[in-house]
Amino acid sequence: MRILVLGSGAREHAIVLALRGEDVAHEIYAAPGNAGIARDAEIVALDANDPVAVTAFANERHVDLVVIGPEAPLVAGVADALRERGIPVFGPGRAAAQLEGSKTFAKRIMDAAGVPTGRAVRAATLAEVEKALDDLGAPHVVKADGLAAGKGVVVTSDRQAALTHAAEYLPSGAVLVEEFLSGPEVSLFFLSDGDRVLPLCPAQDFKRLGDGDAGPNTGGMGAYSPLPWLAERFGSEAAFVDLVTRDVAEPVIRQLDAEGTPFIGLLYAGLILTDAGVKVIEFNARFGDPETQVVLPRLVDPLSQLLLSAASGHLEDERRPVFSDRAAVTVVLASEGYPVAPQTGREITGTDAAASVDGVHLAHAATADDDGTLRATGGRVLNVVAVGETFREARTAVYTAVERIGLEGGQYRRDIAAAVAGG
Repeated sequence: MRILVLGSGAREHAIVLALRGEDVAHEIYAAPGNAGIARDAEIVALDANDPVAVTAFANERHVDLVVIGPEAPLVAGVADALRERGIPVFGPGRAAAQLEGSKTFAKRIMDAAGVPTGRAVRAATLAEVEKALDDLGAPHVVKADGLAAGKGVVVTSDRQAALTHAAEYLPSGAVLVEEFLSGPEVSLFFLSDGDRVLPLCPAQDFKRLGDGDAGPNTGGMGAYSPLPWLAERFGSEAAFVDLVTRDVAEPVIRQLDAEGTPFIGLLYAGLILTDAGVKVIEFNARFGDPETQVVLPRLVDPLSQLLLSAASGHLEDERRPVFSDRAAVTVVLASEGYPVAPQTGREITGTDAAASVDGVHLAHAATADDDGTLRATGGRVLNVVAVGETFREARTAVYTAVERIGLEGGQYRRDIAAAVAGG
């Protein structure tokens, strides 16, 4: 197939690597890509957020499938433009993408579909925020209503800190003040063709910058999959997946379809396991980052066929995706100053040495080739990914590889998957 992948991060590199690793040799394009993606796909000079430009390129190159990685092209309506021209695209249209683009929209859909989630109050002024904080109590959860690259959320017992966060985002629109939910978090992806869903495998990511979940929220500092501890509560990981499929994914997809906004693409369910049951924290309308980097390496079935079947409305022809029993761990290497003011332009060394560790590969997030010198161009720079027979094996490999990479001021968490690896 001729496949165009839109995006420039480690998630998109993970998608490209999964496509490249199939038995069939695909012709893969990427826009705008990065230095790592350039080794595995043909980079094209294309504005991924421009529906006209993307559609024109797809037509000219006779692209068989477009895969939209990040959220911005979805909210910009790129998928709508492609579908109008009959080009299969894995990614929801602008209306359905509001499931991620607007927290208020997502809460309304969940309420209409009967999906379990926390209470939330939409606030458009600081006075409304203050009242909501008092009504819902501490700890306080305040979220920007629109897209915020994973950094628009604050969870704090400090009322003033919650108000300060709200004040930062109120000029751009309303915020949501939500009920605090306590428990372990799980990310679960679903492929959807607008009518049917097929689950992928659960993963857990680490959102805080520092070890022990210290520091500010980020776009994600690491992840692992599978989640063996789910069996303690649900009997098996499969039983948990079945429950979320029945109580969360299918009702949401049916509700969106009933409203005339079918969701075709990747439904990301951010879940929390509370004492009162599984509840939804948030939905995203695309593959999660960094969870994708540990989910796709375990996928046994060809990713290209699954994505094409979803994009074409034929998921009924596909079996439930199968995953290996191997353990996958990813650790994010970030620039100094991330997430507030990342230092960019610094040289990255040791990537070949890191990739030479058995079971390890790299997914580039924010890199550029400067006349043969690899440089960091953003906050999250590289994902080091390891797959092993056990979590201990995968974790040992991933940190051995991380330590071989040089980046002045680089920072990473040292506790990713420590609990499941036994320390």
